Amino acid sequence: MTAVHPAPRPAPRRLPPAVFAGVTAVGLAASAWGARDRTTWFLETVWALAGLPLAVLTRRRFPLTGLLYGLLTAHALVLAVGGHYTYAQVPVGDWVRDTFGLSRNPYDRFGHLMQGFVPAVLVRELLSRTSPLRGSRWLAPLTVCACLAFSACFELLEWLAAEIGGHGADAFLATQGDVWDTQWDMFCALIGAVLSVLLLSRVHDRRLAALERSPERS
Repeated sequence: MTAVHPAPRPAPRRLPPAVFAGVTAVGLAASAWGARDRTTWFLETVWALAGLPLAVLTRRRFPLTGLLYGLLTAHALVLAVGGHYTYAQVPVGDWVRDTFGLSRNPYDRFGHLMQGFVPAVLVRELLSRTSPLRGSRWLAPLTVCACLAFSACFELLEWLAAEIGGHGADAFLATQGDVWDTQWDMFCALIGAVLSVLLLSRVHDRRLAALERSPERS
């Protein structure tokens, strides 16, 4: 009898990068309109402001997976909301605080969770495509370590902003009176990176394989 092989799984439909770029640009523009504090808005969204043109300029020479484009867009929108209201005053965070009887607005914690969750896919994609680590058992731990290192660097930048801006940087720091805020921020980023690696590694590998087969790469 002739063996019957299952049909290959069809590649997921890929949205044009311009869609993600457009959503990000509109989100950033909307968040800038009427922002509580222009300096805080800039400091909170500077990563998205720098990353958007970089992604657009490299979309043909080094296109990313649709999964990563989508996650980067979602992260940019999280930054945009935090920049518009300041993290300590995001309305949905106030609602969560009041509903569950929390001591602080948790949107900052969510933002730092995303700071680990999304960059983990970015780091994993770059390492998989530009180094011999694809398929290696070291890929996951090195990805998590890179995200934690980035979070630590971000906390150092917050410390520098506090030194330069004094109380004027309070909205950017969003410590809300918590003396352990820096440690909590890095811990949230660590948890986000670990969750990302555990939950998305398989689907990410499929997206990477589909990207390699894409005619856009030829």
